[in-house]
Amino acid sequence: MGQTAIPLSAARMGDPANSTRPLGRILVVEDDPAVQKALKRLFESEGYTVEIQANGRSALESFQAAPPAVIILDLRLPKLSGSDVCKEIKAQAPTLPIIVLSATSDVSDKVLLLELGADDYVTKPFSPRELLARVRAALRHTSRTANVSRVNFDGISVDFKKMEVQRDDKIIVLTAQEFKTLQFLVQNADRVISRDELLNEVWGYQNYPSTRTVDNHILKLRQKLERDPASPVHFRTVHGMGYKFVR
Repeated sequence: MGQTAIPLSAARMGDPANSTRPLGRILVVEDDPAVQKALKRLFESEGYTVEIQANGRSALESFQAAPPAVIILDLRLPKLSGSDVCKEIKAQAPTLPIIVLSATSDVSDKVLLLELGADDYVTKPFSPRELLARVRAALRHTSRTANVSRVNFDGISVDFKKMEVQRDDKIIVLTAQEFKTLQFLVQNADRVISRDELLNEVWGYQNYPSTRTVDNHILKLRQKLERDPASPVHFRTVHGMGYKFVR
């Protein structure tokens, strides 16, 4: 794998007082020892506890034993690929933030990983400050949405803790990204949300190829959750502005 330019001095860029104030556990899944060391120093200097796993299989086992606050996930891993790890974790914990690291900037790879549920995508080499900012943004989003545990509307029951959606006791299957979109809309019920805000807050990626991605996910939610998708009652379009969720 290529070397990532993370100066070790970056570990001292934060407030020294943070080192005595644990903020949560970050699971770093990366097989390059130099990058492992740099990321460990970076996050520990900011007050996080850091666990390192060097392959996809051990990363899954660690997640299942004790889910972390956020996962930093390299794509090219031995034993199990980063894509497979992301897909498996998001199937079990859709709202757990995953930030993908990759040596490629191919747009199709970005689309694939974000469709699998990854919250953000950072290309190597990357800026330590940028990565740290993205981790903080992902954790802020998680803390904002954690307060809504259940919602009911029009015969639909959504349990955010169990990650289940039902209508008349029948399970409705949502993808990880559809579930995250639903959760953000419910958290911000009755507020008009622009496509750009949905991209930034749900996908966590400011340069996503197209806002059509948002439109497609809203369409899927309508098809699965509205009684008449052609005349939506709950997932409404506000022309020229965006979307809003109404119970």
